[in-house]
Amino acid sequence: MIERRPFAELGGANHGWLDAKHHFSFASYYDPSRMGWGPIRVWNDDTIAAGTGFPPHGHADMEIITYVREGAITHQDSLGNTGRTEAGDVQVMSAGSGVRHSEYNREDETTKIFQIWIEPKTRGEAPSWGAKPFPKGERSGRFVTLASGFADDDDALPIRTDARVIGATLKAGETAEYALGEEHHLYLVPASGTVDVNGVRLEAGDGAAIANEPTLRVTAIEDAELVLVDAA
Repeated sequence: MIERRPFAELGGANHGWLDAKHHFSFASYYDPSRMGWGPIRVWNDDTIAAGTGFPPHGHADMEIITYVREGAITHQDSLGNTGRTEAGDVQVMSAGSGVRHSEYNREDETTKIFQIWIEPKTRGEAPSWGAKPFPKGERSGRFVTLASGFADDDDALPIRTDARVIGATLKAGETAEYALGEEHHLYLVPASGTVDVNGVRLEAGDGAAIANEPTLRVTAIEDAELVLVDAA
């Protein structure tokens, strides 16, 4: 089962400094049929104007993954963590028992991010934050795990849930395959480019809610950058 969710049909709001598209119900956008996908609760496609951003605000008991597509995002939190995450790189905040943070685009150009929220397996743990560069060349033509709740994925950023956040870059004509576990929920979005996923065409920004597919076969119709979440 693959349900395509066209970018043009996503919820969202344009606040001037922030143009936000929501794959699932979020803030003022509410669709009872799109409250999440398995433990995946939020997938926001945010375009943030230069010199603007999200002022300090709080979170608790959520795994928050930020994938930077263009530009860079600068993070600061109540734990004393600060960091600048550039395009192609990933940051993870395990909100745990509670944390306040801000996210600003300190660049002279527009920043574009995916922000993904996944429900944690446990609650009330100490909050944490981390970031890691993932050069696109290392995921050329294949899927690479960027963040994971599984100990075997020791090169990935840790998250506290039974899920993986995965990236890939494909040249036009290239194909990559990914095997799904039983009862897993997978959500895939091309950050750029056009792909065919088991016969379903996805343009940049489209979402695909996937379940009960033993294997995904993704072929790039044009050069593409992909992000997907595989959650039990």
